Amino acid sequence: ARASGGKERARCRSHRRPLQSHQRFGMEGAKTQDAVSAGLLAFAGLLFLASLLLLALLLLTQRTRRPGEPPLIKGWIPYLGIVSKLQKDPVAFMKTLQRKYGDTFTILLLGRYITFVLDPFQYNFMMKNPKQFSFGKFSQQLCVKAFSIKKLLTDEELNEDIHRSYLLLQGKALDVLLESMRQNLKEKIEPQLLQTEDWKTAKLFVFCSSLVFESTFATIYGKILDVDRKKIISELRDDFLKFDDMFLYLMTDIPIQLLRKMTFLQKKLIRRFTSEKLHQMHGWSEIVQERQDIMEKHYARDDFEIGGHHLGFLWASLANTIPTMFWAMYYILRHPEVMETLRDEIDSLLQSTGQKKGPGLSIHFTREQLDSLVCLESTILEVFRLCSHSIIIRKVVEDMNFNTETSSYRLRKGDFVAVFPPVLHSDPEVFEAPEEFRFDRFIEDGKKKTTFLKRGKKLKHVILPFGFGTNKCPGRYLAVNEIKLLLVILLTYFDFEIIDKKPVGVKYSQRLLFGIQHPDSDVSFRLMGMLKWTIEEKRNNDVVHC
Repeated sequence: ARASGGKERARCRSHRRPLQSHQRFGMEGAKTQDAVSAGLLAFAGLLFLASLLLLALLLLTQRTRRPGEPPLIKGWIPYLGIVSKLQKDPVAFMKTLQRKYGDTFTILLLGRYITFVLDPFQYNFMMKNPKQFSFGKFSQQLCVKAFSIKKLLTDEELNEDIHRSYLLLQGKALDVLLESMRQNLKEKIEPQLLQTEDWKTAKLFVFCSSLVFESTFATIYGKILDVDRKKIISELRDDFLKFDDMFLYLMTDIPIQLLRKMTFLQKKLIRRFTSEKLHQMHGWSEIVQERQDIMEKHYARDDFEIGGHHLGFLWASLANTIPTMFWAMYYILRHPEVMETLRDEIDSLLQSTGQKKGPGLSIHFTREQLDSLVCLESTILEVFRLCSHSIIIRKVVEDMNFNTETSSYRLRKGDFVAVFPPVLHSDPEVFEAPEEFRFDRFIEDGKKKTTFLKRGKKLKHVILPFGFGTNKCPGRYLAVNEIKLLLVILLTYFDFEIIDKKPVGVKYSQRLLFGIQHPDSDVSFRLMGMLKWTIEEKRNNDVVHC
């Protein structure tokens, strides 16, 4: 009986197995169907977004000029407008439009209607009317898309707290940042002095981006406490540069869902700056500590947006400093006589402050002493004049009249109004031979030159790489002093020679009308440490002296 019962149970199990197998295949089939359905829904969603975008393009192209409005230039490509002509040579094209339409005209560009004001004597009109021309709305919308920060749109107290924190980029707090940067540069550069007793070849943009990124990151956020710190920093730098390369897309109305590669990089970088990751870094600057306190006041500690705020701050600290450093080094290398003049100026300051170029990175200049280097500052201003191709843009809050000295125009609510300083920077009436690099262009009688004339009148604004008015870049003092400090250290301790003699052009398409332009190719150069004593010899000397 037991044997018979066992056989019956075995038969029952054998009959159940096919049923379980069918159930398994049924479940897998259901999962497959769910996956297909999800894929179809995602595709339908993208198709819907694309349809809305196409509809928006059609609506944009139907706009016509109303009575009293500036001349309207739409181009023949929907949405893109005149971008194809503009990206070839923005300054030359803007001057062509200026000759044809005058100092004020409206263009369609990447889905936005922008009225350009090219008369430098009318810049003040934008500054004096912040309620009608809003930078806040534009920057807040950009933060939503670029850094996934949404709370700024609705939380005015958060906006005010962040704005107040920028005071920590000035005065004594700035002095602390610069000293921290000097120490970080010392840590990074001293080992290279031991390795460059002979000529070493490198690529200039790679060299500058690595030096600026690592020194700035360590100064602002401190050191990453991890055994793989170098690997993490290298990967972070590479991801940041890729993100920056594609940043122009975030300035458009293209839905973020269609920018998959950009979205992937954005989220990856934001995760690097969560509260948990930040607490794995040692030596925060005062401004990062203040910003983190503000974040934890307005957000839950693990909120994803906190990382977005820190990514935005890092991007603002680096995006223009890196290419500025490249162009400064490039022009100095291309003009050896400039290099010698700058070295003489630095040597004079060393002598006047009782310092010598000893072993290691021993020199130390205060911010006031850096400001006294007139030739160095003029060189940096000349780099800004030649390489800053950024518009200064505001959003029109309400329908209004725009009055100039010679005419009056109507502006529409929701449009943008902008100035384009590169047209002024390349004006031969203001700057003699504007296409040439002249390091002493901003020097007069041994002091900084401040008087430049147009139509016989003194210009209030001449070089505008950081914007103007209350919305001027709050990090401008740190950026300029960082570049001065880097150049002083490099020119003091290293010798340089350019290898590629071919002139480098500007890659307008990557940062069209936005910030300091990137080069269209990198440049090979070589460097060699100029110290007679090595750091090891210094240590031996110290031991003997003791």
